[in-house]
Amino acid sequence: MIRLVLSAAVVSFGFQASAAGAKEAPWCAVIETSKESVYWDCQYRSIEECRPHILAGNRGWCNPSPYYVAPSERRRPVKRHRAQ
Repeated sequence: MIRLVLSAAVVSFGFQASAAGAKEAPWCAVIETSKESVYWDCQYRSIEECRPHILAGNRGWCNPSPYYVAPSERRRPVKRHRAQ
């Protein structure tokens, strides 16, 4: 129960924090350093990349990054044919 409340608080603070200029990846290892302290390590491109880092010590979990913004797709210009 405490873990759930702590996770919700961390996520809510994470959405309020500004990540301007930060190089973030789509996945984070959320690591408990103590009962009251949680560290978000957001450097993983996939959940598969994240899992070994949290399973090694059974000390956390993987979570989608609240800071990551996916790059927008470049649209190709539409070629319009003129009627002659």
